[in-house]
Amino acid sequence: MGFIQDPLHTPDYAVLGDEVAVFDTSKGTIRVRLDGEGAPVHVANFCELASSGFYDDLKFHRYVPGFVIQGGCPNTRDMTSEQVARGEAGPHGRPGTGGPGYRIRQEFTTNPRNSHDDAALAMARSADPDSAGSQFYFCLGPQHGLDSGYTVFGQTVEGTEVISALRAGDTINSIRIEHVGA
Repeated sequence: MGFIQDPLHTPDYAVLGDEVAVFDTSKGTIRVRLDGEGAPVHVANFCELASSGFYDDLKFHRYVPGFVIQGGCPNTRDMTSEQVARGEAGPHGRPGTGGPGYRIRQEFTTNPRNSHDDAALAMARSADPDSAGSQFYFCLGPQHGLDSGYTVFGQTVEGTEVISALRAGDTINSIRIEHVGA
């Protein structure tokens, strides 16, 4: 019998289109306007994970200067910032190899605003286009070479200086979802 992949997940969260993700990090606060129209599955998935506390106390695990800062791997939860920064394996595996136990379908081919601009929020994935789950990244400068392969689901509206200061090992204290005008 062949390898069976995790099933594609359909989030239950009903996207309203006015979602803003507020990242409380060890370096400060970041506010991101989520694109529920262009990437509804990614936004619903992210909102579900954030609202459940999935991202609380995780660390950013990948920093590539002038490219991206990446977080959202649950393997980093029980690791120190120093262990993550060194890329050590933790009790649940290496940083960057964990996820929520499911995957979601790609939306980079259907999102009309799928543009990796400076401080864009996008979902990381493996080789399979439909393999995103919980890991996300912020662009450190425009990265339009990623437009045809990775789903952008938000744009930073406040805190670009915080994004610029983040490094591997920095902590995501929490991510909460607010609604514009609420």
